[in-house]
Amino acid sequence: MTTWIASLAYVGYTVGAISCALSALWIGSRGDAGRTDRMPAVVALALTANWCFAAASFGPSRPIVELSEVARNLAWLFMLYRLFANDGRDETLRLVRPTAIALVLVEILQIALLLIARQNVPGTDLIAIFDTASLFRILVCVGALVLLHNLYVGAATSSRQILRWNVAALAWFWVFDLNYFTIAYVTGAVPLELDALRGLAAAICAVPFAMGFNRNASGLEFRPSRAVTFRFLSLMVIAAYLIVMIALARSFDTFTGDLARMTQVGLIIAAGALALIWLPSARLRGWLRVTAVKHLFKHRYDYRTEWIRFTHTIGATGLDNSTLQERLIKALADITDSHASILLTPVDDGTLQLAANWQWSEIKVPAKAAPAELGELLERNELIVALDELRENVDHCGEQVLIPEWLREDRQAWAVVPLLHFDRLVGLAILSRPLLERKLDWEDFDLLKVVGRQLASYLAEQSGQAALLEAGRFDEFNRRIAFVMHDIKNLSSQMALLLRNAEKHAENPEFRKDMLVTLRSSADKLNALLARLGKYTRPETGASEVLELSNTVERLADQFGQIHPVTVLRSETARVEGNSKALEQALNHLIQNAIEASDTDAPIMLAAYSDGIAGLIHIVDNGHGMSPNFLHSGLFKPFVSSKAGGFGIGAFEARELVRAMGGRLDVESREGLGTRFTISLPLLSAAQLFDRADVREREVA
Repeated sequence: MTTWIASLAYVGYTVGAISCALSALWIGSRGDAGRTDRMPAVVALALTANWCFAAASFGPSRPIVELSEVARNLAWLFMLYRLFANDGRDETLRLVRPTAIALVLVEILQIALLLIARQNVPGTDLIAIFDTASLFRILVCVGALVLLHNLYVGAATSSRQILRWNVAALAWFWVFDLNYFTIAYVTGAVPLELDALRGLAAAICAVPFAMGFNRNASGLEFRPSRAVTFRFLSLMVIAAYLIVMIALARSFDTFTGDLARMTQVGLIIAAGALALIWLPSARLRGWLRVTAVKHLFKHRYDYRTEWIRFTHTIGATGLDNSTLQERLIKALADITDSHASILLTPVDDGTLQLAANWQWSEIKVPAKAAPAELGELLERNELIVALDELRENVDHCGEQVLIPEWLREDRQAWAVVPLLHFDRLVGLAILSRPLLERKLDWEDFDLLKVVGRQLASYLAEQSGQAALLEAGRFDEFNRRIAFVMHDIKNLSSQMALLLRNAEKHAENPEFRKDMLVTLRSSADKLNALLARLGKYTRPETGASEVLELSNTVERLADQFGQIHPVTVLRSETARVEGNSKALEQALNHLIQNAIEASDTDAPIMLAAYSDGIAGLIHIVDNGHGMSPNFLHSGLFKPFVSSKAGGFGIGAFEARELVRAMGGRLDVESREGLGTRFTISLPLLSAAQLFDRADVREREVA
């Protein structure tokens, strides 16, 4: 026996002796007193500890060690027989007793073989004695495993809960010995490496066996964490891969010369390339995860781990400048292993628009991503839509006709999750297909619903905070206006005082000279103040009038064309009813914003036409564009601007002016591509037709 094997055997048997002795003491002092097999267990563990101690002290092949092993095996056979008493079967199953007695007799024959081998009688065949002893031990191990199987399979459900730890420990004990003696019988010699590990095998057996005598053993379960299970499976895959590679390398030993060397080098290169390409792949990790969950766990998700990861993702800030909306949909996508996701949120009319995009650059989302009816349906039913089922024409509550075509056609779109806060829809999360394809099941639906409500609460809280912040900004603006009013009041007081003095000293040349200086200074102050405020002062809308949109667009194109290239792409007749000054001011804001967002030589494109129901005006630029997050939460918010030093009132005021005329203002923008604003006002003819229809309905009613 080599030095390192001898050292390993010494350490292993010492650890086994300590572990078995401590387990025997624990069962004797704190084990379940109601079990009739407690003392046989203590004796079996004590004799096993004695065997380990003898092996560590004298070496595994000494006669005293072999006699200790016989005593150990007899004690474990008696322990196995006593385990049947936990289910009352030592009295009813008569076949168990003869089998146990037969195994005991076979084990006792080991003593006779040992005596024969030690007599040194001439002509004694030691190899035959060794083979016979190994064969007897194999018979004992096989018989014990058969009895153990019969014990557990035939036990009542309540007894299985008590016996499972003891049965698992004994199964390990006899399976190890079965392999040990089988190898010894086949090779005709003791396997030294396994012999050195027998003490550690006994130590491993002692711990779960002692756990089975815990008073709460029926409630104890071995539940490895999912991370440990996945790593264990990964190690098994890697180990199997290495074994196959080694076997192939060994098989090439039949080749000779340069062919053998070339073949082995080629195999090493191929194995390395395969390992680099296949082993780290996300698809392989996904397959391992799904396989482990399907066969080893009751539930698909480790809820503790998912909650920790969810909380970490929501709370992470500043590292990648991601917005709250992007972190929300990332946290949702991580649960289902989706590689991308987007968020749609409702606008004023209920239609859904893109609000955030996480790692899904290739998806094409139109300006009106989904109709308001879809949001109302999902809000009412709290329905999570599995898009694969939808593509197979499965309809649960009418969502089939409401899902937009762009979502049906994109095969990467996998699930639609409504985000509900107090039964009100605050957003829709679209999840991409995971790398390892599967169908959504009940556990996915339950978890996504709960997480969706949690995410909705974050969105609602952010909206509330934004509203409070906006109110605070209005308060700040009002305070600033108070200072402006104070300045105007001072100017007014100066004018009033100047007027009173003029009545007394109008003939004095020096007074007239000072009066002119004061008037000029006051006028300059007023003009400067009006210049700052005039841009953001909402005009009086006045009475409505008939407007020709094409004329208005061409006039403004000529006006702004003097300072920046402006092109009218389409100018068709479109008569609407509204206020000309309000419409011009709204267009002034939008065109000025387009100019400021574009390069100096990039033209601004205008169009005015009718779609049969409404008059439309487009303002298009090829500027820097705006992010989905800014479009959703910043564009139409007062005092929020993407320009340095901007007030953020222009787009807000333009939308309010258009709304006051019964129209709407829509926007589409892509970062790096540009922006298009669309003003939509009811056509005069369509408005008159709708008015007549309303009158008829009222008359009928």
